Amino acid sequence: MTPKEILALCREKGVKAVDFRFMDFIGTWQHTTIPVHQLTEDTFNDGQGFDGSSIRGWQQINESDMLLVPDPSTAFLDPFTELPTLIMICNIQDPITREDYSRDPRNVARKASAYLQRTGLADTVYFGPEAEFFIFDDVRFDQNAHSGFFHLDSVEAEWNRGREEYPNLGYKIRHKEGYFPCPPTDKLMDIRNEMMQTMIDCGLNVECQHHEVATAGQSEIDLKFNEMVKMADQLMMYKYIVKNVAYKNNKSVTFMPKPLYGDNGSGMHCHVSLWKGGKPLFAGDGYAGLSQMALFAIGGLLKHAPAILAFSNPTTNSYKRLVPGYEAPVNLAYSQRNRSAACRIPMYSSSPKAKRVEFRCPDPSCNPYLAFSAILMAVLDGIENKIDPGTPLDKDIYDLPPEEAASVPKTPASLDAALDALEADHEFLLKGDVFTEDVVQQWIAYKRVKEVDAMRLRPHPYEFCLYYDV
Repeated sequence: MTPKEILALCREKGVKAVDFRFMDFIGTWQHTTIPVHQLTEDTFNDGQGFDGSSIRGWQQINESDMLLVPDPSTAFLDPFTELPTLIMICNIQDPITREDYSRDPRNVARKASAYLQRTGLADTVYFGPEAEFFIFDDVRFDQNAHSGFFHLDSVEAEWNRGREEYPNLGYKIRHKEGYFPCPPTDKLMDIRNEMMQTMIDCGLNVECQHHEVATAGQSEIDLKFNEMVKMADQLMMYKYIVKNVAYKNNKSVTFMPKPLYGDNGSGMHCHVSLWKGGKPLFAGDGYAGLSQMALFAIGGLLKHAPAILAFSNPTTNSYKRLVPGYEAPVNLAYSQRNRSAACRIPMYSSSPKAKRVEFRCPDPSCNPYLAFSAILMAVLDGIENKIDPGTPLDKDIYDLPPEEAASVPKTPASLDAALDALEADHEFLLKGDVFTEDVVQQWIAYKRVKEVDAMRLRPHPYEFCLYYDV
């Protein structure tokens, strides 16, 4: 849509407010709102001022003035506000130079997409993320100098089989048995349908929705793949819709990767493919119907995976999911159909258009603009440098003999280790000025101080179970 068309849409739909959305450095949508009469065609060039020093990981206070520049192609009507409100996603610019801001995650993704085209290898990269999440009925947590706890609850959780519910009707989901049961065992059919329909009403192309493996409300709604920047925009819409539909129904959604001990965590498997001139480039006559380009792309993903994970699995909690035994892809290998490998080649369809690589490590706590960009840059590095992915591993890797399993490289075991990997291996991200050195170093510094050290310095409740009586 053009600015003129946006103004016409506001008149047609009776819009009273315009909400400017943007992605902060760490991965949370932020917003500010203006009355609709303040929106003019000039706004799309002049932008809206805001304080960049109040956004995590961004400007110093002496250089705080920044601009939000709305992208008219991202407009959609907010399905939750009482006052008719139009939402637009914004890019961030410096008000003096009018340059796009290096630490704006959406700018990084836009630069990655442009770099892909400049390489001549392809003109489009498609992403299809599968974001999982939990829907809880009650959430309580706190942490201070002398106490810390969390308490989660769900009406369908296994631990509530014996609870007085006046009446307790049973049909609780056992640990690791939540994949695809019908109602009344699946108690979230209606709320997921509401989420799905709200997404469709907002212009998202939904493929399916279902209950996921874990007890206590784990769910998934899948979107059809799209071009990288658009897909990152849509994933933020997805999270906004899911959280607000749940909130409206007196429930709470989390995209935290591992909220429950002893059950599956929430991943975000990412399907990736390159296209040129409307033709898929990952289909061929090689292993699992892949082209040589696709195999080199896998080589790049496996080589750079430890560094990628600093962006695609960016929380300390992420590495409580990435452990053996929960379908977690901790093994840096590739295979067709095999969910125990970091890179899987889906075999549902023989169509060349369906041929893609599924990178299974990421989780939905990530900033999608940065995570998708890092994945793309690793793919391109693999293709440009003809990185051999090695021999596929068509076995259940978790059941390999110890000596064979030891030869399979593993993902980092902690966020700290992933940050170390990123520090040692980020030249591939700097190509084409996609990621800049200040983005990489600020990311590492922020994560180490605000998250790694913050967790490392605090007693954990389970430490009292282990050590209080020493």
